[in-house]
Amino acid sequence: MSDLEIRTAVPADIPAIVAMLADDPLGAQRESPDDLTPYTAAFERLSGDPNQHLVVAVREERVVGTLQLTIMPGLSRRGATRSIIEGVRIHADERGGGLGTQLIEWAIAESRRLQCQLVQLTSDSTRTDAHRFYERLGFEASHLGFKITL
Repeated sequence: MSDLEIRTAVPADIPAIVAMLADDPLGAQRESPDDLTPYTAAFERLSGDPNQHLVVAVREERVVGTLQLTIMPGLSRRGATRSIIEGVRIHADERGGGLGTQLIEWAIAESRRLQCQLVQLTSDSTRTDAHRFYERLGFEASHLGFKITL
């Protein structure tokens, strides 16, 4: 896996990122690779925020993975800064080969570098394979999440 590069996403990566977001049962219901307009606007907002780190994993000039790392300063935990991992996706051809582990390890190392005291993520309750994956990497299922669609 030494041929893997993890780098900041650029606008040309948007189609590949969106394709990976849409390539699973949940993503197929909520993503629309046919119209990249909203993704391009979101990318511009992310790019302008120094606390947002959208990265891609590239192998042989092909985007094969992605995640977003958000740095969130806070008052709780004695003013701790935390990071939030979101939108982790691995291209179907690369799943099971350790790429997901490399991406999460990158996110943890980057969180340490940015002086975060806590790394957190959420995972849809139906993604039981993902839950086992995160637990193997040392994450603890410590909270119950809630959301409301607006």
